Amino acid sequence: MKISVLGCGWLGFPLAQRLLSHHDEINGSTTTQKKISLLRQNGINPYLINLPDSFSDTSVENFWNSDLYIINIPPGRKNKNVENDFPGVIDQILQKGKVNSVSWIIFASSTSVYNNLSGVTTEDDAAPGKASSATGEALLSSEKLIRGSGINYTILRLGGLYGYGRHPVKYLSGKKRLNGASKAVNLIHQVDCVNIIEEVITQKKRNEIYNLVSDGHPPRKELYQSAAEHFGLPLPEFLPNEDKNYKIVSNKKIKQDLQYRFIYPNPMDHTP
Repeated sequence: MKISVLGCGWLGFPLAQRLLSHHDEINGSTTTQKKISLLRQNGINPYLINLPDSFSDTSVENFWNSDLYIINIPPGRKNKNVENDFPGVIDQILQKGKVNSVSWIIFASSTSVYNNLSGVTTEDDAAPGKASSATGEALLSSEKLIRGSGINYTILRLGGLYGYGRHPVKYLSGKKRLNGASKAVNLIHQVDCVNIIEEVITQKKRNEIYNLVSDGHPPRKELYQSAAEHFGLPLPEFLPNEDKNYKIVSNKKIKQDLQYRFIYPNPMDHTP
């Protein structure tokens, strides 16, 4: 199978490396020229792609000539028009897929498609107009386009990503008067993400939507203060409020369908 990974960043690059050992050819895109050589040295066919500008670039046309697209690009949180711009980009990707007869699209979405007041949340609980953010709405609209495209799809709603130098506490370290001390976190380790995407491909889990979050959902204050101590960072300080609204994203479906057992089931077990 020929696979094109759109977005070979912190998650996409190790995923492309993993897939190399099982598939005929792996294309990988990057938005920076300096990463082209890194991809090539690792056996990945490199392409410099910046969307939407690169849709008209004939030099990268072979990137779109694949059996499977793995779309792993961020909507852009600072884009004030993200609810229109990002689905527009996804729509153009779908047109490229149809022209090149792509047979399957795996889309890295996010648990931000859910609202923050849902309690235990399953894949059936997303609804237009009720996402937790504008980027969540953009992702939900993009999911709808993909599901209605006529191309086989798998939508993966990823929780917050951590592992190997990346952890949300690094953005919160030292901050004061933070809200949501008792809110549950919904995170997933990079290793589990890569493993699950590989299993989705191996087991041919098409036309499904899955939540990708680990088993454990510790409260924000408990997790982030513990992580700050682990990494030797200033502790974040939380307001002593008790918000009774919470969201725990369920991973029951992915565990049952794939028979997957998490390598890092609890974010409280800190990793490098």
